[in-house]
Amino acid sequence: MKEKYMFLLALKLLEYEIRELTEYSKTCRECFEQLQTKLDELCRFIAREENEARWSEWEHQGEIREYAEKLRESSVKALCDMEKYQSECLMHRQDISEYIDLLSRSVASELERLHIGPSSKVLFIGAGALPVSALTIAKSIGAEVMGLDIDPHAVHLAKHAAKASGLASKVRFSNQSSRELRFTKEATHIIVASLVKNKQEVLTELQETIHNRAKVIVRYGNGLKSIFNYPFDTGAAEGWKPIYRSRSNAIYDYAVLEKCERKRMPC
Repeated sequence: MKEKYMFLLALKLLEYEIRELTEYSKTCRECFEQLQTKLDELCRFIAREENEARWSEWEHQGEIREYAEKLRESSVKALCDMEKYQSECLMHRQDISEYIDLLSRSVASELERLHIGPSSKVLFIGAGALPVSALTIAKSIGAEVMGLDIDPHAVHLAKHAAKASGLASKVRFSNQSSRELRFTKEATHIIVASLVKNKQEVLTELQETIHNRAKVIVRYGNGLKSIFNYPFDTGAAEGWKPIYRSRSNAIYDYAVLEKCERKRMPC
């Protein structure tokens, strides 16, 4: 019983500190350093095997579920603000955080399985203000990338990050919806970010616009990883066939989906 309450307390403390530091950072930019440290601590919390075991035992209990969801909302908001701050720092050649380094390594590992090449066209939905994934794909592979984000400020900063990285000719950004872009119909790979909440809605929209050979990569976090990512049920993705599911020590997992042929639907 004591272990459960210590685990609950850890969730509460992380949520409180991340939420408060996010608020402080609005008026004190020096607080971003502490917020960065706290987000890095959250990454380490997720990676600990003992916490995964505790989550498996108590995830369905009311208070655990409640504060896990609160922690996710606070951490997602914090990360969005942090990425905007770090994108501005990138323009001044300041260092990026442990979280961004972890994400870059996750991307490199992920790319090995996705068969993205120099001739690929990659649509990234939920690119964010510091589009590490999009920039990594363009830089390491040379593929053409289009990043989408609903936040105009994030798009503005992402464009500057691409320019500062010397990748503006390979990576473009927009706050249009995927159905409004001609690029969507040409895309060979579509990546949906783990911080995109409405993944099922995105898949429904893509169902009508992408070609049949396109691969859709949905990043998500189930289990303990859901305190820093939005979850996803591959079995509930009607009209899509999962062809690969990752399960690793990365901060998120991902599933590769293909459209079902209409004559064979549902899959």
